[in-house]
Amino acid sequence: AGAETVKRAVELDLASRFQESLVCYQEGIDLLLQVVKGTGRGGGGGRARGGLAAGLLFFSDGKYHKQIRIEENATGFGYEKLFQEYLTEIVSEVWVEDPYIRHVHQASRYSLYNFLRFCEMLVKGPCKVKTIHLLTSYDEGSGRSQQISGLEEIQKSLRSYGVTLNIGFSSSIHDREIRFNNGWMIKIGRGLDYFKKPQGRFSIGYCDFDLRPCHETTVDVFHTKHTKKM
Repeated sequence: AGAETVKRAVELDLASRFQESLVCYQEGIDLLLQVVKGTGRGGGGGRARGGLAAGLLFFSDGKYHKQIRIEENATGFGYEKLFQEYLTEIVSEVWVEDPYIRHVHQASRYSLYNFLRFCEMLVKGPCKVKTIHLLTSYDEGSGRSQQISGLEEIQKSLRSYGVTLNIGFSSSIHDREIRFNNGWMIKIGRGLDYFKKPQGRFSIGYCDFDLRPCHETTVDVFHTKHTKKM
């Protein structure tokens, strides 16, 4: 029964039905553990325990881990494509940690526009987001006032859609991660800024991020029973 349940979990995983596969994985491992406990310390039982070790590390503490690698110049990885699977209807609160949500000057690798596009995706649903928590770092030099002004404008605009944006700043933040209160957590190596600069203002991919070439980066998706709060 345990083997069949794990097999079903793999099928669901390949079909991108991640939440259902997570449940099957956990149920299958629990069933296999019951068998291991009943085998004692015989040769066969010892081998079974060793074989399960990696799976237990993979799902220890109720965590699920999936890795997506975005190749250099790949397209089709707009925010909806990347996040929609995890934005279920019960999502009402989102945490964004990214040290480079800064001004829109061309010299900056990261842009407030990326964060704005992410917020637009949340507003469109199907989730019912009511609160977004942003933790970032201050821009250096003269760009700080533009950064604060831009974030306040996004904050005001979100308020008209019934969404509260809480903004925090940290000088020591380094990690980049996005968390939803349904337990899903996404870590992107380059944060929200994994898109390449468009060739021109009127080139394909300027408006539609699905058509925009990407920088090479890795996306790690986790599921935990509890998400930490800032």
